[in-house]
Amino acid sequence: MTEAILRQIINYAHRADPYPLYEELRKTPVYHDADGPFVLSRYYDIQSLLHDPRISSDARNLKTPATANPLAAEADDETALPPSFLRLDPPEHDRLRRMTNRPFGPPHSPRRVHEMHGELKDIVSGLIDGIDNPDRIDLVDQFSYPFPVTVICRLLGVPREDEARFHSWADTIAASLDPDPGADTDERAKVSHNARTELGMYLAGLIEERRKKPGADMLSQLSTAGGPDGVMTTMEVLSTAALLLIAGHETTVNLITNGMLTLLRNPDVLERLRKDPNLAVPVVEELLRFEPPVQLVPQRTTLTDIEVRGVTIPKGASLWLVLAAGNRDPDRFEDPDRFDPDRGDIQHLGFGSGIHSCFGAPLARLEAQLALSELARRLENPRLLEDPPPYRQNAVLRGPRHLPIACDGIRP
Repeated sequence: MTEAILRQIINYAHRADPYPLYEELRKTPVYHDADGPFVLSRYYDIQSLLHDPRISSDARNLKTPATANPLAAEADDETALPPSFLRLDPPEHDRLRRMTNRPFGPPHSPRRVHEMHGELKDIVSGLIDGIDNPDRIDLVDQFSYPFPVTVICRLLGVPREDEARFHSWADTIAASLDPDPGADTDERAKVSHNARTELGMYLAGLIEERRKKPGADMLSQLSTAGGPDGVMTTMEVLSTAALLLIAGHETTVNLITNGMLTLLRNPDVLERLRKDPNLAVPVVEELLRFEPPVQLVPQRTTLTDIEVRGVTIPKGASLWLVLAAGNRDPDRFEDPDRFDPDRGDIQHLGFGSGIHSCFGAPLARLEAQLALSELARRLENPRLLEDPPPYRQNAVLRGPRHLPIACDGIRP
């Protein structure tokens, strides 16, 4: 293998189908070239390192120059705020994650996601009802993009009249995560900075309102709830809300869009889902293995020298964990390049694993299950208009930028 393998993975020309490159990469389970990152691509190695306390998520522990990581910008979901818990190690990571989890899930709020079911279904129905031309539908712009950001607005407690502004900020920030070789970088940076600043100021105002008059929404609870870990500062609430918006939104957009693309390429499964919405549960789990919305984690480093398969990875080295390659490792999954929701054991890496496993996984699962089952039920004879569709530039958050489809009509 040559240095070209990593360049090919990053190269947009391979975005539509990077899986042959991942297959090649797995032949060298611990790949390293010159000053570049150490790249791991086998399932059991990745799973082990995601649980290894010697692996850090805090960039301050990285000894490799940031310029040596060509994917740093593509994975950057931060603002000018303090790092979210995604970028921290214990004990600070654990404190902030516990505090965020109190209003979001078990044991303190075990029914938060379950109780959103009706509201999520209403949002899905409204978006499908809004499709005015079944001859050409852009599933991303008309469905996959607006759905998760609307959900996050409702979760945080953004007033309905402000949701359009929130959508605009989210769109701008999301666009800034995708490299654009032909664009004016200074202008892009300025537009992104302005959107992040406006969003931060808006959320700061909302936080102050909620502290004075809290409601049942998550932003109120993050701003006011106490406990063994104390109360979050305004800046901590801001960075957590920004994480929920950016990381949660982008991954769910890709999960739904990759999901519909995969179903349209597997019409037998799509027809089964149309007849049996309960199939959505194993379909989404297999999608998280087969087409994970986060392809790789390029922001880990070693806190000490560690050995993997006889290779010593030195302290402070940059690690890439290629989740999508691990998800198709034939040592873990039989016939891994086949989409099969009937697999008996889909222990995928689609949401990561260990202490940094995806915080929003329960909500993302429910969103994708509802979205795909309703699209399957209501779109009459859906079909792809472009295959492959145009993809986002981003190699980390991989998914179609547009998904042009058509159908014969919209069922009630």
